[in-house]
Amino acid sequence: MPKLRSTPWRGTLWEGLRLARHRIGPDPDSPPRPVALPLGWEEEAAAALAALRPGQGPVSLPRAAEAWIQRALQRGSQAGLFDAEGGAALAEGLRALLLMRRAAPGAEVWRGERAEPRFVLHLPAFLEPEGGFDCAGYAEAVALGVRFLEAIGGARASRLRLGFADLAGLLAALGLPYDSAEARAVAAGIAALTRGAAEAESGRIAARLGAREPVALLWPAPPEATVLPGLAQAARAALDAAAASPGLRHAQIVVLSPADAAEALLGAETAGISPAAGATRPVATATGAAEVPTRAALAAARFGPARAAQLLAPVGEGARRAMAEAVLPFLHAAPPAPLAPPAPPRPVVLRASPPGSPARRGGLLRHASVGGHRVALRASLDEKGRLAALALEESREGAAYRALLEAFARAVSIGLQHGAPLSAYVEAFAYSRVGAAGAVEGDDAIARASSVLDWAFRRLARDVLGRGDLPDPAAEDCRPETPAGPVRPAPSLPLDLPEPAPGEGGRRRGLRVVA
Repeated sequence: MPKLRSTPWRGTLWEGLRLARHRIGPDPDSPPRPVALPLGWEEEAAAALAALRPGQGPVSLPRAAEAWIQRALQRGSQAGLFDAEGGAALAEGLRALLLMRRAAPGAEVWRGERAEPRFVLHLPAFLEPEGGFDCAGYAEAVALGVRFLEAIGGARASRLRLGFADLAGLLAALGLPYDSAEARAVAAGIAALTRGAAEAESGRIAARLGAREPVALLWPAPPEATVLPGLAQAARAALDAAAASPGLRHAQIVVLSPADAAEALLGAETAGISPAAGATRPVATATGAAEVPTRAALAAARFGPARAAQLLAPVGEGARRAMAEAVLPFLHAAPPAPLAPPAPPRPVVLRASPPGSPARRGGLLRHASVGGHRVALRASLDEKGRLAALALEESREGAAYRALLEAFARAVSIGLQHGAPLSAYVEAFAYSRVGAAGAVEGDDAIARASSVLDWAFRRLARDVLGRGDLPDPAAEDCRPETPAGPVRPAPSLPLDLPEPAPGEGGRRRGLRVVA
């Protein structure tokens, strides 16, 4: 039975909050640590909080959240964004959104990293018990998110990153197939409401601190009607309110981003407008792996087994593209290509195929240690078993390196979705030499790797392509002091240098090596 205790913050929503204590790490390879969450939150959320606040000591949701809330209040107050009363209202609003699991900042904010902050809203959390959508609460959450991003950036940023997550879960709860006109109308209505509420708040901030951008003269028309009562009218009203602003503070606000552990903390199963991940998910238990329903499946269950299966069926690229086109007019940037689910927290485990055999449809998860650096490789597969997207995480590197690795994986994913074969990436990055190298632990088929990318792409070659023809590089190519550069397995037979051409006087041409 988890230990319970009360929080010490008097006069706030934290006061009297009952917490349950877990011992868990962000993934199965990490040592467990004490993590305190509100009573009733699941272990996946505890693992997500452990990932959001790296370290070895205890972590609790109130203390971790207050760190970034107080940071935003200090910076926003110094910039003149709000007075003491306005700051207190912002802080309490952020606490309420987090406790209701409606919204949270991205991982970079929780970790205090010097990166462009983002704010994400969890769409299914705004569903009302009778089946409606809390349009007014959602619009207020968007405004709070804009205010928070402006404050945490010290009122200096002209471009913000605010978006939503788990559209698929919302559609499943409404009984709408992802590839339907009704689903696209709901998505467009939510995107329009998001943009209208965001730009209206940007206009209010501009009235206080000064405008930087003009209001758009032409507005995309939101849907005339949706299956969600009041959504179309709320979207139209929000866009009209934004149009009435004398000017805007920001050139960009509404941007959908790949998910991180913040989405997992909120309980979101998909990022942005990605379709549902399926009806079940494997989890680790004391007796082994077990399949449990996804949250989307639980929400769709009330429509009956046949309808639920239809709602959660895989969709093709055409459906994804149609959904992106429906929301794009209301976004400030194109939605990202779908990626592998990032950082599924313990005890969620995506089951991978045995070494040497092609991966099955769905996804795979591999953990290994390359030269003492723990690495997670996550990949999603399309309906034909081909690699559709991947994500890479390395635990011991800094924020800049992690961002670069994330950008690299995103670029590869985009290439795959535009038809680039996995075999081309294997040829390009297997045996590459950059970053951590050395002995590989946790992988029975690969003993050494010249880099994280070497291990990842040779692992993918085995799991997805069924290739076993990529041997380990030589030990000397995996030493930390080895200069960076491509390496290959040592040849099995000695190779003689070619004889000099006639007229060269028996001399070999000089070779110049350029680093």
